Amino acid sequence: MSGEDDEEPPEIDITIAHPARMYDFYLGGKTHFAADREAAEKVLAVLPEGRDMAIANRAFLGRAVRFLTGQGITQFLDIGTGIPSPGSTSEILRGRADHARVVYVDNDPIVIAHARALLADGEIATVVHADLRQPAELLAAPGVTKVLDFSQPVAILLVAVLHFVRESEDPQGIVRQLRDALPAGSYLAISHGTADFSPARATAAVSGYDQAAAPFVLRSKEQVGGFFDGLRLVEPGLVQLPYWRPDGAVDADASKIWLYAGVGRKD
Repeated sequence: MSGEDDEEPPEIDITIAHPARMYDFYLGGKTHFAADREAAEKVLAVLPEGRDMAIANRAFLGRAVRFLTGQGITQFLDIGTGIPSPGSTSEILRGRADHARVVYVDNDPIVIAHARALLADGEIATVVHADLRQPAELLAAPGVTKVLDFSQPVAILLVAVLHFVRESEDPQGIVRQLRDALPAGSYLAISHGTADFSPARATAAVSGYDQAAAPFVLRSKEQVGGFFDGLRLVEPGLVQLPYWRPDGAVDADASKIWLYAGVGRKD
């Protein structure tokens, strides 16, 4: 598949921290700059568990994709994919569903550049430079429409990305447009940060994103659940991230992972 869409991404500004590069830092990657490290260290100074949360979130992505392939899904729209790293959607699918099609979407030029380099090695995916906050344009992007067939079931992955959308940018409306584009039999997977378990610490920790390209917006379980309106949540519903279909016994420290996760089906 092609690794490029028709639009070249803008030039990279490495002086402003970006959530995707901060996430790469938490995961132990190498694609980040001083501004990203400084902002991430500010988060970790308040919340040392932040790195564990990033790792647990990547593990949720793996469980969700494996579940979805088990439901017969072969088309994936992974929005806000982040820096390509071990455990990516296409890596999970390799050897499991080699006929699957994946479209990675991100608005960070570094993500685009690295994803395209990865695709050169034969990944079963393509990459599109687009912004979640402009869902109509995202869905109409040639890299999306040429690869995914929306007359057949599609899984949209919004893993650790909606909490970077401000309320003023209408996250509910954004998700509604994405849901409306899905045919019956499709799925929506979401993970999202919350302050429900420790409001003061969580709020202090995400202040590290205040100077980043996008702030971190913490939402309650009720608010996150609202993103699944019109969908049927699959078991176990909307739960703390490690408790969503764990592969084995859940570690006692799982309660410290302050993200919700869920997968909904459009019937």
